Amino acid sequence: MSRLTITLDDDLHRALKETAARQGRSINSIIEESLIFRGIRDRASAAKLVEQARQKAQMREQDAMELAIAETRKVRGSK
Repeated sequence: MSRLTITLDDDLHRALKETAARQGRSINSIIEESLIFRGIRDRASAAKLVEQARQKAQMREQDAMELAIAETRKVRGSK
């Protein structure tokens, strides 16, 4: 497991701590859940999703990967 240090606005940090306490969860679990919700996946999970979608859509692997990359960039607002 990796460690990460981030800087948060004081109000956001306080809200995160209060949410964690109210839900009886760790700050870590809330952040991980949020990342997954936003579509952040490890390479293996992303590849599995692409393969499932490719099979369902009956697309070639290369076409499916290009579509997945384009859609990810569109959602993230990058080029």
